[in-house]
Amino acid sequence: MIWVRKNLFSTPLNALFTVLSLTLIALMVPPALDWAVFEATWSGSNRQACAGRDGACWVFVKARFGTFMYGFYPDPERWRVDLAAIVGVALAAALIVPGTPRKGLIATAFVVVYPVLTYFLLLGGIFGLVPVETAKWGGLMLTLVVAAVGMAGSLPVGILLALGRRSSMPVVRGLCIAFIELWRGVPLITVLFMASVMLPLFLPGATDLDKLARALIGVTLFTGAYMAEVIRGGLQAVPRGQYEAAAALGLGYWSMMILIILPQALRAVVPGIVNTFIALLKDTTLVLVIGLLDLLGMIHAALADPNWLGFAAEGYVFAGVVFWVLCFGLSRLSLRIEAKVNADRRR
Repeated sequence: MIWVRKNLFSTPLNALFTVLSLTLIALMVPPALDWAVFEATWSGSNRQACAGRDGACWVFVKARFGTFMYGFYPDPERWRVDLAAIVGVALAAALIVPGTPRKGLIATAFVVVYPVLTYFLLLGGIFGLVPVETAKWGGLMLTLVVAAVGMAGSLPVGILLALGRRSSMPVVRGLCIAFIELWRGVPLITVLFMASVMLPLFLPGATDLDKLARALIGVTLFTGAYMAEVIRGGLQAVPRGQYEAAAALGLGYWSMMILIILPQALRAVVPGIVNTFIALLKDTTLVLVIGLLDLLGMIHAALADPNWLGFAAEGYVFAGVVFWVLCFGLSRLSLRIEAKVNADRRR
């Protein structure tokens, strides 16, 4: 009772906001629960199972779950996607859990070996694996592929651009500024169109990049421009004395940056980096405009099926829940990294 009075009714204004919030919850939550849970249809295999019910028809999600997760990836080969996901989660968990032995080796495997393994697992064509062209990739699998490649590629691109923007060489600084401002000045949907349509025009005639590879290049460069500004803020937060101390030790430019400056700068901007990653994860839905069917694209395609017309709400709620879980997981990971960094600083 003391906690309620102190935190919810401590002032007349707080009491007013508390009453308004409780009223809003009372008006919205019960109908939402009725629609999504209590009056919803959970079992069945077609829309007839939902006939006469006022609640959500989760049968739609159940019936299309495979395509929502894997797109048009062949059913007998979906174990490859599952295996790649399991290995990735296991490596990430090993890096996050405190006290895991040989974290350096695990980190090397995660950064160097795992991407190569995943590439050949998903694409196939070697070790007896059936080739699966990227045109058949889709659903949540494609969403995670685009997001993961964009995150992994944008960080080193952002670091190089941030260092270049602070360079003492006018040409390098000017080129980096022009690159950053150009890519930050156009929407991602434009970048995707340019990558899909115009990028092949700048490549040699014999070069043939598929649509997914073009989209990955565009997403990486676009996110890298935003990442550069986040990292530049971290570089500016490093005290000048750190540069002078590194120079006094006789370290060259790259040794100073890699060993002294960048570790401190990256620690300072962990929230900004993760925020950029979260924005990228949500922006992956834009690949739909160039014909790549990610999770949201597969839901759109399913809604065009005459057998499932009228169940858009269920599809969008499902997509929203999936994206919320992924984004919330990234935010919690960010908090964990910040706590670890702050603990290391206090030692």
